[in-house]
Amino acid sequence: VLTDPIFICGATLANYLSLPSVFFMRGLPCNLHYVATQCPSPLSYVPRIFTFNSDHMTFFQRVENALISLLELQYCNDYYKDALKLSSEVLQRDVSLTDIFNSASIWILRFDFVFEYVRPVMPNMVFIGGINCAQKK
Repeated sequence: VLTDPIFICGATLANYLSLPSVFFMRGLPCNLHYVATQCPSPLSYVPRIFTFNSDHMTFFQRVENALISLLELQYCNDYYKDALKLSSEVLQRDVSLTDIFNSASIWILRFDFVFEYVRPVMPNMVFIGGINCAQKK
């Protein structure tokens, strides 16, 4: 099943039918695409989105980074609350966001590795940068 995981319906359908899923996306909120694939993402090195920090952070920026990651977790749980309830009903078991997302066979990421912070990624994560670029005039 080729799907965009921002909407959990495709991932839920793939889990329900026991089919392999391919996620084609720009990124998930709260770094769920790294959490679900079990990529290391240390808070002391990888800045969170909207902090505008670099990978060389001061102590207070690291504390800010950790606090924002906790807020992101609450935000994502609230954002996906209804979708998780629907997925739990369809799959007839309690599921979490990582249960839904870690079943993907391949993650096709629509951003360029060069522009992201250097971090290890799993072998099933494929970067295809430049696909969202408009043609020059």
